[in-house]
Amino acid sequence: MGEAQSKDPERFSSIPRDPSTPRAFRCAKRRSAQDDRPFLSMRRCGPLARVVCAVSPSTLIAVTPCGIAVSMRFFILSVLLVVAAPRVRCAESWPQFRGHDQGRSAAKGVPLKWSETEHVKWKTVLPGQGWSSPVIAGNQVWMTTALDDGKSLRALCCDLASGKLLMNIEVFRNEVVPPKHDRNSYASPTPTLDSDRVYVDFGEMGIACLAAKDGSKLWENRELKVDHQNGPGGSAVLFKDKLLIACDGADRQYGAALDKNTGQLAWKTARSGLANLTGQPADHYKAYGTPIVFTIDGRPQSLACAADRLYSYDPDTGQEIWCVDYKGFSNVPTPVFDGKQIYICTGFPRPELWAIKTGGLQGNVTNTHVVWKQKAGAPDQPTPVFVGDRLYMVSSAGVASCVNTTTGDIVWKERVGPDFAASPLFADGRIYFFDTFNKCKVVVHGDTFKVLWKNELADGCFATPAIAGKALIVRTKTALYRIEE
Repeated sequence: MGEAQSKDPERFSSIPRDPSTPRAFRCAKRRSAQDDRPFLSMRRCGPLARVVCAVSPSTLIAVTPCGIAVSMRFFILSVLLVVAAPRVRCAESWPQFRGHDQGRSAAKGVPLKWSETEHVKWKTVLPGQGWSSPVIAGNQVWMTTALDDGKSLRALCCDLASGKLLMNIEVFRNEVVPPKHDRNSYASPTPTLDSDRVYVDFGEMGIACLAAKDGSKLWENRELKVDHQNGPGGSAVLFKDKLLIACDGADRQYGAALDKNTGQLAWKTARSGLANLTGQPADHYKAYGTPIVFTIDGRPQSLACAADRLYSYDPDTGQEIWCVDYKGFSNVPTPVFDGKQIYICTGFPRPELWAIKTGGLQGNVTNTHVVWKQKAGAPDQPTPVFVGDRLYMVSSAGVASCVNTTTGDIVWKERVGPDFAASPLFADGRIYFFDTFNKCKVVVHGDTFKVLWKNELADGCFATPAIAGKALIVRTKTALYRIEE
């Protein structure tokens, strides 16, 4: 393990390739070697539609869906280039915090420039206060909010096409409201969407499942009690038939899963690292992690950053698989995984960015699998976003950095604003940084820092925006916008 240096590194390029690609081009020859008559065969070729192949012992021709005949060698090479390109999903839906693909979208034509009077398709003023990020499925945009100083916890649904507020549903009513930080809201956890259901999370104040068609409550669970001290933060996420939740308060610390159909507790696992926290102030026991599931070493694993330790659980059973120890609490950023390494931010008071290699992860792997640490510019609130072998992050103080994921070295580091809570997004070759005041700087993806445009709205963002098709769905402190060219 080495400590990364803050200097410009030589760029390394690594393009992931799909090991299953060759199977997409297998052509079975059923004629004898003496019969040179061509025959037609229909084949599916990876991401393309059906391809007609004319085959003979000496000739292999592909006819693409648009009717163009090309040599099979040229055709296969072209498709291999498409398959080998860095893969980022183009999400028509955005069902959870940071979407399908860790804050990334393959959409083209996402807006570069906007203002209150330019490229705003609609703007809807929202009731109450809430920092939950918008999530999208079909023609619905869901969020949460809190009214009456947290006594009324509500779910909001807007129409994606028009922005009209379709539903404003009181999910929970509290007579006694726990304390929160001035920077936080009572509706900060982001909802999760699944088919015809919406799961809304308010931390210790309760979690509920709503019917997407009318907002009716299908079940609720108010049993997962912890003392957040500063209000709720982390979001629940879905994995198969379970809703995964990180519960790390000043008083209790555990991971849990609810049955998504009933809301009943499916499993609950105490944090194994509590001995490391002994003797520390109660404030140092808490975290605001959001579990995230990746396939690592050939199996699904749920990762969550808690006080002083990163945990990997089997999401089906809650059994701990491995862990990494660090010094830090009040952890907010979610782990990031690029298929080779896991990147974590270690939390308050002095966050660091760590890279953890995969392969043989079992037990406590702090001394064997941490490959580098970067102490400069690591965020304590926004989650980084990776593109290829570059990772982009922004601290709450407004310093953005581009990091070489191979070495951990800083490629560039620049100030992009005064204060940040929203996580950066990647789309169309750009990184979008939304601050809490009223601006968004759009920066080019690459090893040279270049601001492409500075945008301004009436208010700033604590919520991380979503992407729907070519549109940015932006929740500011007071309104929801659809920004589209």
